[in-house]
Amino acid sequence: MSPKARTIYRCTNCGADHPKWAGRCDVCGDWNTLVEEIVSAPANATGATARRRGGTASLSAGGTAVAAPRLRDVHGSEARRWKTGIGEFDFVLGGGIVPGSVVLIGGEPGIGKSTLLLQVAATLQGREHEVLYVSGEESPLQVKLRADRLGDSAQNVALLSETNLETILATASAQAPAVMIVDSIQTVFTSDLEGAPGNVGQVRESAARLMHFAKASGTSVFLVGHVTKGGGIAGPKTLEHIVDTVLYFEGEGTLDHRVLRATKNRFGSVDEIGVFRMHENGLEPVANPSELFLSDRHDIASGSAVTTLLEGSRPILIEVQALAAKAGYGTPQRVSTGYDGRKLALLLAVLDKRAGLSFSSLDVFINVVGGVQLREPAGDLAVAAALASSVYDRALPSDAVFIGEVGLGGEIRPVAQTERRLAEAAKMGMRNAFVAQRSAGGRIPKDVKAVGVATIADMFRRLFS
Repeated sequence: MSPKARTIYRCTNCGADHPKWAGRCDVCGDWNTLVEEIVSAPANATGATARRRGGTASLSAGGTAVAAPRLRDVHGSEARRWKTGIGEFDFVLGGGIVPGSVVLIGGEPGIGKSTLLLQVAATLQGREHEVLYVSGEESPLQVKLRADRLGDSAQNVALLSETNLETILATASAQAPAVMIVDSIQTVFTSDLEGAPGNVGQVRESAARLMHFAKASGTSVFLVGHVTKGGGIAGPKTLEHIVDTVLYFEGEGTLDHRVLRATKNRFGSVDEIGVFRMHENGLEPVANPSELFLSDRHDIASGSAVTTLLEGSRPILIEVQALAAKAGYGTPQRVSTGYDGRKLALLLAVLDKRAGLSFSSLDVFINVVGGVQLREPAGDLAVAAALASSVYDRALPSDAVFIGEVGLGGEIRPVAQTERRLAEAAKMGMRNAFVAQRSAGGRIPKDVKAVGVATIADMFRRLFS
């Protein structure tokens, strides 16, 4: 450690500095977020630092006044986007890549982040947008082997195997690519800071310099980020604040599809998703996710219901499966996949109290097909219908969709954008829709019959009486 260097402990959540380690951050209150960081005192400290301590009049000491233009005089290429040719990727970004933007992509190891970005690099290169692919984790031969699987389109991408930030920026400045991909930000380090690559200081400083390079040069920069055990992107939380767009690549290892989700986007809407299928030749965009999630549905089985979720601005039909069987032990099991366990307990209590369906001696299993997380309340009605179907052992109509929130009084409440959900259901061949009474009077697609139900008991009478 150099004589001027000192050790501090920085919170990875809020970025606050602490002189010594503690189990809990004093600023944000999070536990086990303080990490050690070695910082150096500025080498060119001048008398301006001392003068700034003299009061508010001296706060500008050492600075230079610059011109501040009017917003009407600012011009740029904000209306121009680069299309990658991968429809789902462009959709999640909000219509394409904005020049000079910084995009962070996180995901589990082996989920396909590098494969997706290499495909993006190949399509952009084929559209005469120069791409520089910086690999800090894999050797050039490993990247070449992946490119061989993707076909000839990826062979013309420029490859730089480097982790030193100064070398990366010097190469990018010399080549002036339209897009630069850095895989990954946790492997990049700068010689100006002490500490190993991947620590809080190195990640924050490297990302900040890459962001400044993108804004100054107009090069769009894609950063690959590792994730922690909790699913968040490793490194300081400020990393997500620095970049323009944050994408998460999600998916179960046992499934053949992947979901790309935008959690932050300065140039488009958030919570948009794009669906891809993994093949031996790379990732293939899925233009109709509803067809994918309903492709293996068995219409004759009880305990199956269909609902429509809104992922960002995209409505998607998914299948909810329920199984209620006699408990083999004293305490019945409550197992749910893709649906909140506490919400399931609440719904079972409502069905018992308001509809006379007792689950006290039954094991209950809920599964949302395709690894989708059923977070919004619009799926409550489908879960209730699937549970009742399993108890009565009677299949629900194969062309029925269930959209609505279930209240504690057993009432069915309307949800947002019911018209868009029903339009997607009509596109997939659904002809009956069980919705709240107030939603049944809205604009309904002509091919769909809306059945307005006031309560859970009312819906069960219509389905099973």
